[in-house]
Amino acid sequence: DGLGPGDTSYKFLKRFFASKFCQWAFARLHPNFGIGLANLSSGYSRNANIEKDKIFLGEENGWLAIYCKDYLKTEHIDYFIFGHRHLPLEIKVGEQSTYFNIGDWLHHYTYGVWDGEKFEVKKVQR
Repeated sequence: DGLGPGDTSYKFLKRFFASKFCQWAFARLHPNFGIGLANLSSGYSRNANIEKDKIFLGEENGWLAIYCKDYLKTEHIDYFIFGHRHLPLEIKVGEQSTYFNIGDWLHHYTYGVWDGEKFEVKKVQR
């Protein structure tokens, strides 16, 4: 979360919730209220982005692919593995580097496997 450009409101909230004050204040809430508040916020965010996350705009516009390519300018990585978008993807981002998005097990029935030598995205056979 928060690796790509834009989404300034999310990045602000992420920093705010990570602050010592916010963590101190949240710890004073009764667990029933605190967990309910967290679930409500999470559900709202998920519902607001569910359709947007289903669309792949190409690797030149995909902010995680762009992030990977920029990262490779300073350090070599064989595999970049993400699950944030819930969309199964495999994109070559460098000569020896691949970006994977493992998708999800609710809609795409996909998961990632590392066999000790290579990584791949597989689909549950139903």
